[in-house]
Amino acid sequence: MPVITFANTKGGAGKTTAVLILATELARQGYRITILDADPQHWISRWHDISGTIPNLSVISYVTMASIQQHITENQDRTDCFIIDLPGTRNPLLATALGLSDHVLIPIQGCAMDARGGAQVLELLKYLSDKAGIEIPHSVVLTRVNSLVTTRALLSVKMLLAERQVHVLGTPIIERSAFRDIFDCGGTLTGMDPAKVSNLDKAMENARQFADEVTRYVPLRRGRPTFRRLSDAA
Repeated sequence: MPVITFANTKGGAGKTTAVLILATELARQGYRITILDADPQHWISRWHDISGTIPNLSVISYVTMASIQQHITENQDRTDCFIIDLPGTRNPLLATALGLSDHVLIPIQGCAMDARGGAQVLELLKYLSDKAGIEIPHSVVLTRVNSLVTTRALLSVKMLLAERQVHVLGTPIIERSAFRDIFDCGGTLTGMDPAKVSNLDKAMENARQFADEVTRYVPLRRGRPTFRRLSDAA
């Protein structure tokens, strides 16, 4: 029952989109997934409210530093994986969530501001390693990448990460209209109309490749399918 946490102290890095892509694709593959929505914007919870029941996927809303451990303890037998969506700020919840994680994914767009937000997470992971002896596996996932254009800023970010010997997933999250529309429409990629959403097949393939790569680093075991819907207050 691993815990995967998405963290970047800068908002707008594509963190919540990455959470949703990974969670819905893993649920589609038959894994029982529980998203812990700790982002005060509650985009995941709002998406879940308009989506109705989604097989194998549950969302726990209003997760705080005081409640996160309890949510994991109480639901660990009902899920195959927890995915935590953290606030896009640096606060005490960040260190708590990192300490509970089996793997931390740091979404970064190809810009300096995103890189700085990601660097703060990397610095905290190094601090936990140096001062507390807590080694937490982690990777950067490049987000909102243009499929046709490689920008100078993105190349700079890649070079910086390579210099710091930070592991970067080989599968970036490509900028796709389907990944934006899903928050307005609800549901999952497989339920969208390909006649109304451009390049839906490519978005679905991107999601599959992303999930497959993540599960190579965080192996999951399938339990019983679930159709539960959670909305827990802290």
